[in-house]
Amino acid sequence: MLLNLVIIFLFIFIFLNLRIFFKFNSKQKIFKAKNLTTFNKKNLNNWMNLTKKERYNLSKQDSVEYMDRRKLLLKEIRKEYKKISRENAERNLKKK
Repeated sequence: MLLNLVIIFLFIFIFLNLRIFFKFNSKQKIFKAKNLTTFNKKNLNNWMNLTKKERYNLSKQDSVEYMDRRKLLLKEIRKEYKKISRENAERNLKKK
C-alpha cells in the first residue's frame, strides 16, 4: 500500500515537472520570435533560419497588430468626423 502511494506521487511529481518544462520551452520560442518583428537586410539570415511555423506566427502577429492599429485609427477618425459634423450643424442653426 505504501509502495503504491509512493509510486503515484512519483508519477505526479514527474508529470508536473515535465509540464513546467514544456511550458518554459514554448515561452522561450515565443520570446525568440518577438525579437524579429522587423524585416531588413541585417536580420535576413535570422528570418530565413526561422521555421515555417515561426514565420507564419510572426506574420499572423503582425497582421493582428496592424488590425488593432487600424481599428483605433478608424475610431479616432469617426469621432473627429462626428465632432466636425456637430460644429457645422450648430453653425448652420446660428446662421438661420
